Amino acid sequence: MGLFTKLKSKVKEHTGGSGQAGGSSDAAPPAWAPAPEAVHQFGKFNEATDDEYQRAEDFCNEFPPNAPRMLPSVAVDYITEVGCKAWTIENPNTARFSGRIDNPGETKGSLGVVRVQTDANCKDTCLLSTLPLLAGLYDVHGKTGVYYEITIHRMDGFIAIGTSCRPYPAWRMPGWNRLSAGWHLDDLRKFFEDPDGGRDYVDQNLVSQVKPGDIIGCGYEFAIGALFYTYNGIRLPNAFSGIYLPRHQYDVFAAIGVEGACEFEVNFGGDMVRWKEGNEWAWRVEGHVGKIVGTSSDFDPELPAYSM
Repeated sequence: MGLFTKLKSKVKEHTGGSGQAGGSSDAAPPAWAPAPEAVHQFGKFNEATDDEYQRAEDFCNEFPPNAPRMLPSVAVDYITEVGCKAWTIENPNTARFSGRIDNPGETKGSLGVVRVQTDANCKDTCLLSTLPLLAGLYDVHGKTGVYYEITIHRMDGFIAIGTSCRPYPAWRMPGWNRLSAGWHLDDLRKFFEDPDGGRDYVDQNLVSQVKPGDIIGCGYEFAIGALFYTYNGIRLPNAFSGIYLPRHQYDVFAAIGVEGACEFEVNFGGDMVRWKEGNEWAWRVEGHVGKIVGTSSDFDPELPAYSM
């Protein structure tokens, strides 16, 4: 068994999905002010069924958010060895996903980015990173925030980019349910815990359409709990402020929604990103997660596994 395979099995113990090791059931939702933009009752193109909505509500009621955790030592060592390339996308355990995910290190000559390809049979699926972008039990070490990007090669279906805590219903797009944010690239609306049609994000003079060749980034600024996006290297206004606070209560993962025939790459910093500031240490994911401040005697780094 190779190092990457061992890492994935260990990381799955940390990230897991629903269930047996739930977080604090009385943890309050993040304190955030509703955005001033107009609310849309329904999305323009991609509407979920009432049954899928209800199943997601039932899922979130049954499985509370997972508590933040220390990473297993093998994952910390792997981050030290390969840096941002340690962040990958987990293959979803659902028949809704029709496609393939190629992570760095899985194929000979692979680059530092994740390659995702889906076909027309792919139904709404939320893909999550194997490692958290924000880890509540780790200090920020003076960093400004964390950041990742996707490069779109094909979007005959639908793509959304954002963040989520675990567990999250795999059949729901980022931003539709608990502790999740997303920018939906079909109608360019932003969502945070919003099962309806979302809110307008940016003026069409800034972004009127997302097409193949475009690079979309997602960043989170620690100081004010602000989540923002970039478009072809240009930082857009903050989409949400005051989310995932207080930070020590949450492990937050990259979340990418996909439906239909799409091709894109996910870059956690294993290659140069388009937004210049994202290449600086202050924004790279590797300097935050896995770096312990003070003693870790209060936490068990080898945590029990929990299943999807």
